[in-house]
Amino acid sequence: MPIKLIPTILCGGAGSRLWPVSREQHPKPFITLTDGQSLLQKAYLRGLTQSNVVEVVTVTNREFAHITEDALASAAIPDTHALTPKTIMVEPVGRNTAPALAMSALHTQATHGDDAILLVLPADHLIDKKEAFRHAVERAVQLAQSGKIVTFGIRPDRPETGFGYIEADGERVLRFVEKPSLETARKYLAAGNYLWNAGMFCFSAKTILTEMDKHCPDIVAGARASFSNLQRATDRGVKRLTIAPEKFGALRDISIDYAIMEKSSCVAVVACDIGWSDIGSWVALGELTEADDIGNRVEGEVVLHDVENCNITASSRVIGAVGVRDLIVIDTPDALLIADKSKAQDVRHIYSALKGSGHQAHLAHATVSRPWGKYTVLEDNPGFKIKRIEVNPGARLSLQSHRHRNEHWVVISGNATVQNGNEVFKLSSNESTYIPARHMHRISNDTTKPLIIVEVQTGRYLGEDDIIRFDDDYGRKRDHELLIMKTPGKKSQENAA
Repeated sequence: MPIKLIPTILCGGAGSRLWPVSREQHPKPFITLTDGQSLLQKAYLRGLTQSNVVEVVTVTNREFAHITEDALASAAIPDTHALTPKTIMVEPVGRNTAPALAMSALHTQATHGDDAILLVLPADHLIDKKEAFRHAVERAVQLAQSGKIVTFGIRPDRPETGFGYIEADGERVLRFVEKPSLETARKYLAAGNYLWNAGMFCFSAKTILTEMDKHCPDIVAGARASFSNLQRATDRGVKRLTIAPEKFGALRDISIDYAIMEKSSCVAVVACDIGWSDIGSWVALGELTEADDIGNRVEGEVVLHDVENCNITASSRVIGAVGVRDLIVIDTPDALLIADKSKAQDVRHIYSALKGSGHQAHLAHATVSRPWGKYTVLEDNPGFKIKRIEVNPGARLSLQSHRHRNEHWVVISGNATVQNGNEVFKLSSNESTYIPARHMHRISNDTTKPLIIVEVQTGRYLGEDDIIRFDDDYGRKRDHELLIMKTPGKKSQENAA
């Protein structure tokens, strides 16, 4: 039988180690590198361009589904692979890699048969040596065809304490080892038969499901129940499979490593040197930018004087640095990181502190992507908030109301269709409307051009959770509370100066 390879990309994460560019709602896979591609797009193209690929599946969380779809739809796909199907499997809640891969294997089995091979790739890693990776995949596929569950082991070039290890005898896995101390990592490097665990796998649908039936039957049983209730849709050439929350949400949160890899007798490893990096810190990400003669790596508008061995990234303003050494400086519109390079792994503590205090800077950027477009918070003060909102052509926001806040909408460019209470009307540039609290409303862009409005919110509470949804095109939570909206909509027009 001809080989059928299904690259399966796992896309998620919290974004703690690359804060402030990475946030909870915009984690590492969606970071755009200097070449214009995101890590997710690179992983997608890496999988797509292997031999015998019949479909690429990306597993992601509901919160990331729309930006994942945008990334895949806009990826620069080679003409030779343009017709290869691409699928997004949308989880209602994160349950780690074992449930995700159980769902992926069931989809692969149903679509391509028992012998189809899954190549599991994290969405947030980089691989520089493409040919070496291709050869490693070819060997992994051969082992997978013989009934093995294959993991990829990276030959270490330093005593690294941030990775798990695999002790190997040729292609046979002796054991998996947790992240070691520095002294133990040095011993592993000297021994010569320890490999970094890259978190990439290769196996047939039949093999992984059989092993799951043996070692985590509750996971695969719950996955089968969830798989029978998938919702299916296609948009912009991307097939979307949405998992219902009832069964999937009850599954254990467990990784494929703990559920299968450490228990199965079918595990093999392919040792490789593929230029692999998990981009686990600002130092690792900075290495993608070429250094000057004294070790500085800069992006954006940066002016240096007497500066050495620093990573500095400017986004929307000039950064000047004088007389500093060994620093990481990352500037974004709403947050600034300054760290010693030797403490790059400790950035996660800043993220955790912000999350613990409820600060929005751990969660999202000033500009937030939504399925219908995006918004940017221009000003946020007690009693009022100002947003710039861009609605994509043909898109609309949910039909909603707010308990506490009032809203004023002013159209800057484009043409809007507005539902405000019992009225539906059009607004053009320089026209506006007022939406009182507890008033049902919706804005739509029925045109082929972007719609841009400025929204001014007023009230004593302006949190993003103050929303009651009655109808939504994107499967987000609906609140069926019935409110009677009797106040007529108010429309005003201001003439241009």
